Amino acid sequence: MVAQVSSTEEFLLLAQIAEQNQEALSVLYDRYARVLYAVAFKILGSVEEAEEAVLDVFSQVWKTAGRYDAKRSRVDAWLFMLVRSRSLDRLRVLQRLGKVVKSSTEAAKIMPTAQISDPEADVLINERRDRVLTAMQQLPEEQRRVLELAYYQGLTHLEVATLTGKSLGTVKTRIRLGLSKLRQVLDPLD
Repeated sequence: MVAQVSSTEEFLLLAQIAEQNQEALSVLYDRYARVLYAVAFKILGSVEEAEEAVLDVFSQVWKTAGRYDAKRSRVDAWLFMLVRSRSLDRLRVLQRLGKVVKSSTEAAKIMPTAQISDPEADVLINERRDRVLTAMQQLPEEQRRVLELAYYQGLTHLEVATLTGKSLGTVKTRIRLGLSKLRQVLDPLD
């Protein structure tokens, strides 16, 4: 639960944050992070996504504290509005991403329309495609999602990061780990 504090005290915290006072940000974070996390989790239903939303809010507070207008809303109301907005944005991205992943997986299952003159090559291609799809299903959802976006949709790592709302480093790590796991699953079969 959020401790009762005066609006003046919170306004002073934001003024200190606007001057890049990390201690003031820490005090504000300690005061509100739990309850903001609860709001984000209720909307997103994911620990990871809720944590990201809360971190995004405090990152925005750090950058925009100087523009806070006490006449428009109380600090707590402003923070709740920010976390709700961030959470809904993330939810929309996740829903869009789910549609993209589903369509890319379905597209990968479609048989190629070009006729292959060599029946043996046709069988090998179909077997490899089935093995890759089976191996992809064994990956954790986060790794499978970024691999499908990068390889089935042809997106760059930066585009995947933008679409998923994850940092570029996180996307690259998930792609690297996913490819490594795919190699482990597929290599024994070759």
